[in-house]
Amino acid sequence: MAKQVMRRLASDNEYFHPDFHGALSAGIEYLALRYGDEAVREYLRRFAAAYYAPLKQAVQQRGLVALKEYYERVYEREGAKIATELSRDELLVRIEACPAVMHMRKRGYRVARLFHETTRTVNDVLCEDTPFAAELVEYDPETGRAVVRFRRRMP
Repeated sequence: MAKQVMRRLASDNEYFHPDFHGALSAGIEYLALRYGDEAVREYLRRFAAAYYAPLKQAVQQRGLVALKEYYERVYEREGAKIATELSRDELLVRIEACPAVMHMRKRGYRVARLFHETTRTVNDVLCEDTPFAAELVEYDPETGRAVVRFRRRMP
């Protein structure tokens, strides 16, 4: 029998990484218990500044539409429902249920007390050095349902 070689790229696979969120939640809980709440926020700030640098640059160049496109793309991939409202000075994002939180609850993983910081702190970093500010308006720790507002800073 002849040798067969299969060639695949990561992009050939369906996007799927739900257990990452369980590991992230465990890491957040460890940091909070061992080093305090501010250590969690500092970790997330450093992570966001590095990982989301291209998105932050897009926000600086294109404004709120870059965040709208990002949120819609990510939540579509995750199979979650969101609604966005965009104007010149504000973007409102309503997340029906966070797929990460729902996955962890379904699997029986512990959801870190500060898991919401993955939204609040990361969005704050995305808005640094831009004309915009982020606000986590609502958050339900049971489902991850959230309302996030990005608004133009007043001069």
